[in-house]
Amino acid sequence: MGDIRTIVVVGSGTMGNGIAHVFAQYGLTVRLNDLSDELLKRALGTITSNLDRQVKKGTLTEDQKRETLSRIMPTTRLVEACADADLVVEAATENETVKMELFRTLDTSTPAHCILASNTSSISITALAAVTKRPDRVIGMHFMNPVPVMKLVEVIRGLSTSQDTFELVRSTAQRLEKVAVEVNDYPGFVSNRVLLPMLNEAMYAVMEGVATPEAIDTVMKLGMNHPMGPLQLADFIGLDVCLSIMEVLYNGFGDSKYRPCPLLKKMVAAGHLGRKSGRGFYDYSSPSPAR
Repeated sequence: MGDIRTIVVVGSGTMGNGIAHVFAQYGLTVRLNDLSDELLKRALGTITSNLDRQVKKGTLTEDQKRETLSRIMPTTRLVEACADADLVVEAATENETVKMELFRTLDTSTPAHCILASNTSSISITALAAVTKRPDRVIGMHFMNPVPVMKLVEVIRGLSTSQDTFELVRSTAQRLEKVAVEVNDYPGFVSNRVLLPMLNEAMYAVMEGVATPEAIDTVMKLGMNHPMGPLQLADFIGLDVCLSIMEVLYNGFGDSKYRPCPLLKKMVAAGHLGRKSGRGFYDYSSPSPAR
């Protein structure tokens, strides 16, 4: 895999633990970093459950599961973890201020050859690169959720990303049996620039009383052959994340077509964030989600 042998994944949440999982599964040493041992313990539990699922399906053996787990080293010490890293994948919360501060720290904590990648779903790679002294070695590596299952990785070039950096990250993604798609750095990239306005429009349809969430989702599933309706998908992503991405699009383009739906803003303010909070457009407090 070229010069990339040691990976640091910063953030052990839904995306971070999935990214660590796939790197370790394909033979790389992974240091999984987060702010507390409790968060890391939870992440390892999720990774173990997902590996068990793969074993049950017959896509992985018990030995491969054990080997994968042995390659993941949890740590709360970010600076020490980065000392000999070849690639750092930042998967922290979708907040530009947090990410910029992290990139400043990573820039001073990693070897000069290390590539700094962000799993951001919408924040500018060029802006993150600008706070470092190695903008040519900063890139976007946007995995899809759930990471062990989804094949796509958007590989996003910042304004100064070098061709060598791009080629190395693309070949790394391909080694993970992912499909790496080259994307240039604009708000929302491709995936969320196309997807989130559709989800946002579905929310407007609910707000305006056009139809119920179930009706809207059924139209999109049966009429457009989508595997999941837009409102169910928004709940799965997290309504707070949807709002954050819509605000990036709205602020980045200054176009009213990206204006976040007022209902979305109200629901996030109320703490109704979707599946992770137990309530969004559907109620997840019972085994069968209800509106």
